[in-house]
Amino acid sequence: MTLIKWSSSFTTGIPSVDHEHAELVALINRLHAEISRGAHAAVAEFLGELHDAIAAHFALEEKIMRDHAYAGFPAHKADHERLLDEIRDIMEEHEHGRFPDLAATLAPRLETWFSRHFQTLDAQLHQAFGQT
Repeated sequence: MTLIKWSSSFTTGIPSVDHEHAELVALINRLHAEISRGAHAAVAEFLGELHDAIAAHFALEEKIMRDHAYAGFPAHKADHERLLDEIRDIMEEHEHGRFPDLAATLAPRLETWFSRHFQTLDAQLHQAFGQT
């Protein structure tokens, strides 16, 4: 079962960023598959891997924005920091057993989290210099 279906709306026109977006979507979908199969023990490891992949991806995006003196950098970086805080909160909530039904609570939260960022701030990044 796929949680996030790949969409061209997730692309920025920057090949390295788009490649990482696709990898993040695949990772989230693998996490969702583990949750759907009831493999809750694997969730903590997947969340750690997801956090690390997201942090590395954000570093790439931020470097590109700095290199191009992107005017939207402060707001985009602030959203990155908020999203990393949120994924850490998700990890902590999972660790403390606050997701009794992972399929019903965690998966939709991750889907909303990614789709909103891709379709707002990353869409603006595409408009600014997607042909880079």
